[in-house]
Amino acid sequence: MTAAESKIEKEISVEEKLFALYDLQKVVSKIDEIKILRGELPLEVQDLEDEIIGLNTRIEHFEKEISEYTSMIASKKVAIEESRIKIERYQEQQKNVRNNREHENLEKEIEFQTLEIELSEKHIREYKAAKEAKAEEQKTTAAQLAERKLDLEEKRGELEEIIAETKQEEEKLRERAKEIEARIEPRLLTAFKRIRKNARNGLAVVYINRDACGGCFNKIPAQKQLDIRLRKKIIVCEYCGRILVDQQLAGIAPASAESTE
Repeated sequence: MTAAESKIEKEISVEEKLFALYDLQKVVSKIDEIKILRGELPLEVQDLEDEIIGLNTRIEHFEKEISEYTSMIASKKVAIEESRIKIERYQEQQKNVRNNREHENLEKEIEFQTLEIELSEKHIREYKAAKEAKAEEQKTTAAQLAERKLDLEEKRGELEEIIAETKQEEEKLRERAKEIEARIEPRLLTAFKRIRKNARNGLAVVYINRDACGGCFNKIPAQKQLDIRLRKKIIVCEYCGRILVDQQLAGIAPASAESTE
């Protein structure tokens, strides 16, 4: 750090740092409010997009399975035709047999091919049933897909509408946040961001309210409250680690004794 930079930093009082930190907190809290306004829509849009990809994949699998069943049915039909041709040939050969043994062997072959035909026909019925079931599942999935696409279109429309309404305001707030951050020393800004990241509600700077921390609501000792009002040093809550400021700095009228009671 140069001598000039060191002099500038020394010229910034603790009180000014506290004002800057609280201003920054107000700005980023407004940005948080905009994000809350969008709510779960970005996640809902992402979930719908993922679901649509999954449904498309399922439909592709169904198409592949249906095609396989079609091929298997065709294959079994070919096998049946081949068995029938063999049966006709064996029956023709039976007319020219020379002994009972040859006749019995041909009879067994005919019987075997007949069983093969029955088995192939059984498989065809099974394949057709499975194919029809897959086709029905594909139809149901296609209907779900069409429904999800409509949902996605609706959610995207809602999200785009909210973004359009809040985009300008958010951009101004982000510019304002950058301006304030430029006035805060890097070490303090890093601490602010770390506290804010760990805080459930995004509050890194809070004011004393009813003798308690405005973040975790634990009681603050009277002496520490006095130190906070003096603004001579940056004080954090010993329970939650948030930076504490007094109500006057925050622009909040202190609660009266009557209301506190």
